[in-house]
Amino acid sequence: MGEGVVVRLDQVSLGVLVTAVPRDAVDVAVAACGAGAKRSDGKLPAHVTAYLTMGLCLFAEDDYTEVATKVTGSLSAWGCWDAGWSVPTSSGITQAGKRLGPKVLAEVFEQVAGPVATTLTRGAWLRRWRLLAIDGFDVDVPDTEGNAAEFGYAGSGDVRSAFPKARVVALAECGTHAFVAAEVGASSVGEKTLANRLYPRLGRDELLTADRNFYSFDAWGLAASTGAALVWRAPTQLDVPMVMVGDDGTYLSVLINPAIRGARRRAAMLEAARRIAEGNGEGEGLDPDQAHLVRVVEYDVPDREGNGTGELIALLTTIVDPAEARADELAAAYHQRWEEETGNDQLKTHLRGPGRVLRSKLPELVYQEI
Repeated sequence: MGEGVVVRLDQVSLGVLVTAVPRDAVDVAVAACGAGAKRSDGKLPAHVTAYLTMGLCLFAEDDYTEVATKVTGSLSAWGCWDAGWSVPTSSGITQAGKRLGPKVLAEVFEQVAGPVATTLTRGAWLRRWRLLAIDGFDVDVPDTEGNAAEFGYAGSGDVRSAFPKARVVALAECGTHAFVAAEVGASSVGEKTLANRLYPRLGRDELLTADRNFYSFDAWGLAASTGAALVWRAPTQLDVPMVMVGDDGTYLSVLINPAIRGARRRAAMLEAARRIAEGNGEGEGLDPDQAHLVRVVEYDVPDREGNGTGELIALLTTIVDPAEARADELAAAYHQRWEEETGNDQLKTHLRGPGRVLRSKLPELVYQEI
């Protein structure tokens, strides 16, 4: 950098943004979504609108015109802006956002979001598996008629939330807080429903940790079918019969589809799991629509609530062979799940500011912004 040249912080931030989200990624997303109409009659090109939208999120405290001035100035330096174009107004940005639609930035996110941990990143690995966590959070959106109809409010009557709320469930990399996939829905859409849309994206080299609120027999089967390893906390009332106790104090159990209620059928599945665990079930396997063999790791966490009592935690895992992961490794991996809650807090509270409501007054623009 030459002597006397002053670089503003917003230029640095926008430079990082364009490095992280290159023009090629935006163009591919625009083309894939059919939003690439050329500029005419003063309309903003789709790639400029995409960067403007990201800039509005990056500079959450600035108004539309201030952000537009910052972004278009930087885009001009990077060859993405025609000097003959005028800086758009707030209404112009809104109209351009409506033309862009909600799918382009979702496609951009799919292209650029991903794991970033290296083999040396602390808390990001359990042996050969990359640690991921799944969790959800709510986002306040402006109280407009369209947003209320699309997203709804939390609660009802006198205890209804002040603003409509969008719900987000995301997969994040433990150790880095990097979001790798996300689904967005109305406040009435449950976290489990959104999570079910994410499980098929898991890979065989990944290990997903999840709290007990995400467990269901169908969710377990959907996630396990990808070949990814799972370490989930068991719900308190879940029946996990002991099939065989290992030398390390963990034990094998079987998750049986709750739709199967006949005592004889359930006993037969338990016996089949026992034969498999003992190595006497050669050629035999459990129908994944009916049952799953799992390993259970139980341990106490003393005085977590500060009231002098401990808490028993039971983990379910697809890693049934203790040689592939010790009990203490699995417990440590599960507690890395808290890293996603920390990441959510950074996103909602520290990066954007506490209690901040999204800008967008139209549902399609809310999806863009999220």
